[in-house]
Amino acid sequence: MVIEKKINTASVTLKSLDPLDHSLELLHFGFRGLTVEADRFLEARGLSRVHHRILYVIARADAISIGELATTLGVSNQALHRPLSHLFEQALVQYSRDPGRHRFKLLALSEAGTALEAEATELERQTLRDAFATTDAEGQEAWRRVMRALAEQLN
Repeated sequence: MVIEKKINTASVTLKSLDPLDHSLELLHFGFRGLTVEADRFLEARGLSRVHHRILYVIARADAISIGELATTLGVSNQALHRPLSHLFEQALVQYSRDPGRHRFKLLALSEAGTALEAEATELERQTLRDAFATTDAEGQEAWRRVMRALAEQLN
């Protein structure tokens, strides 16, 4: 595998058990490559990938409740509790009450949360821009079709 030298610092040889294994490895390690710079940026601030996913969704949703956020991320409310609490503690996420449904907290990013999310996401965008620059428009569209087909498995 071409990328084996960069991803395999433990000197473990991954054998292929199926013709699609190479594609699975590319997907797994490709995602890690996409997020590596953003993850370093977040780690320096005591945050992780899960925090960024939460910030990313809140930044793009209008008046999202905790339950809606959990559903969108595909996690339980319980799994969301700790990282979301951490974001509240760091004043990156704030909430208001829904006037029509006073029991529901509507989430929004603070000014600091907006800035942090934008910077972390821009690091990923730049990595994606650089990767897309290695192929033509047809190759980029083929990649989008594959990603869309994979995402459709969630429905």
